[in-house]
Amino acid sequence: MDAIVFPPIALMPLLPTLIVLGAAMLVMALELGPRGIPRELSAVVALAGMIGALLATLAQWGTTARAFRDMILQDNYALFFNVVICYSGALVVLLSIDYLRRRGSDSGEYYVLVLFATAGMMLMAAAGDLVVVFLALELMSLSLYVLAGLFKRELASGEASMKYFLLGAFASSFLLYGIALIYGAAGTTSLDRIAAAMTARPRDPLFVIGLGLVLVGFGFKISSVPFHMWVPDVYQGAPTSVTALIATGSKAGAFAALIRVLAVVPRGLAPDGAALLWAVAAVTMTIGNVVAIAQSNLKRMLAYSSIAHVGYMLVGLVAGGAAGTGSVLFYLLVYAFTTAGAFGVITLCERSRDEAVEVADYAGLARRHPLLAAALGLFLLSLVGIPPLAGFVGKFYVFGAAVRAGYVWLAVIGVLNSAVGAYYYLRVVVYMYMREPEGAATDYAPSLAGGLALAVALLGIVLLGVVPAPFADLAQAAVAPLVR
Repeated sequence: MDAIVFPPIALMPLLPTLIVLGAAMLVMALELGPRGIPRELSAVVALAGMIGALLATLAQWGTTARAFRDMILQDNYALFFNVVICYSGALVVLLSIDYLRRRGSDSGEYYVLVLFATAGMMLMAAAGDLVVVFLALELMSLSLYVLAGLFKRELASGEASMKYFLLGAFASSFLLYGIALIYGAAGTTSLDRIAAAMTARPRDPLFVIGLGLVLVGFGFKISSVPFHMWVPDVYQGAPTSVTALIATGSKAGAFAALIRVLAVVPRGLAPDGAALLWAVAAVTMTIGNVVAIAQSNLKRMLAYSSIAHVGYMLVGLVAGGAAGTGSVLFYLLVYAFTTAGAFGVITLCERSRDEAVEVADYAGLARRHPLLAAALGLFLLSLVGIPPLAGFVGKFYVFGAAVRAGYVWLAVIGVLNSAVGAYYYLRVVVYMYMREPEGAATDYAPSLAGGLALAVALLGIVLLGVVPAPFADLAQAAVAPLVR
């Protein structure tokens, strides 16, 4: 009788993800321990898992490996996204420690779900097979659905969770059906083999329809128009720390998988795809900015702002090539620091023992808490794109790549939208520095961990704005093998 030969299992390509999952298991074990164990220990373990994964990622930089029959790809592309995702997750954990305790929802389960969501995001970046893309997407999404409804006694939180779940399940069905059609056309779910199989017949109707359905699923996850309707309600109703994770890490993971999928699209489809992305990018940034003007709730305003920034990132995908796609990677790094910082300030502000989420709540904040107002002002100015902050450099690279690729009008639309966005961002700054509060004033909720998170985020947007070249070069080098 012949011996059964098992395929070799290489776990090193998954080391950063395994560290995050190991931290999640350890937090669950702590929850089963004696009741005397402090809640902060779960947060410390979660933070240690994020930092450990980040260090493992940096240690593996420059190496290339494949595992599980090429279903997992470890390359600089995946490692770059690991850096973005781990930074986002670590900032969210720091912001959550005191925020959840004040809200009465501090629990180990929260940190377990954050770690599982982070692991799903990292797997999406390393996925070399559509099956892994789907499984990683669901691991991330299911965790975020539960996290969005963490505040069980608040109607808005339950509503956010339900809307996110229903629309997310609907989008996942599109994605899964699209994967099935692509498998029917190519005979495989491996991205490399799909590219090889479809090069000879790029306009196979089954493949084109399947790819379209997959892009619909990704359109929901990155919140591009017309798949953006869930964003304002979920951002407003979910706990602010969870909103920060959805706005940063989940977008990074979704863009990581989307770029890998687009890299296998045959050249015969490229012109049609560029035209479609052109229209989606223009409409996404325009609707996001225009609707944000009418918002009085700061979280809803940042929700529509995030939609607009997705439009800016799609400009880089339209430009294509190492320069255009690399600018998207750099933009995601900038956006992670800036958006996590902006939502972090919200977690540290209270009015009448409740969250300060209305724009009017920040009236006069600069007189009472000048450092907090200055931090929020810098994050908002970075989102506007004011030099020398990182947001300016991110937009400069994206729009510059579009101009060099011949998409001048798309870059013009992007610049005009940035000018429109300046109105609602600067309105918050005006309230903080030039208005007096009506009724109870907004107070600062002391938090050492939250203050540390804001300091890291501020350092990130300043460093990326003043010395962007090394990071932009790393982003471009990381994505170059995919788009050559």
